[in-house]
Amino acid sequence: MKIKCAFCKGDGLDPFQLLSKEAKCQVCGGKGIVNIPEPAIKCVFCGGSGVYHGTRLTCTVCGGKGMVHVRKGKLKECYKCNGSGRTFDSELPCMTCKGKGVV
Repeated sequence: MKIKCAFCKGDGLDPFQLLSKEAKCQVCGGKGIVNIPEPAIKCVFCGGSGVYHGTRLTCTVCGGKGMVHVRKGKLKECYKCNGSGRTFDSELPCMTCKGKGVV
């Protein structure tokens, strides 16, 4: 499924203008659209923003796309992180669900 790039919000430019105001988005390559295999859900680790918490880096779970591919079938909330996608003692992705919040 094609969706709007979460990292650049679909405008195709680097949202932080690190190299220049004209630099292309590193996630979508300047297209403003990314492909996600279905089924997919909103990334709970970054809240769908595509940005790693408090930084200018792409989310390590969704790669900056804002959505993640999940396996087909009935999904259950991750028992280890209670669906947050994070470990409780740090801001790292949960190892059980790989930051997706579901298993």
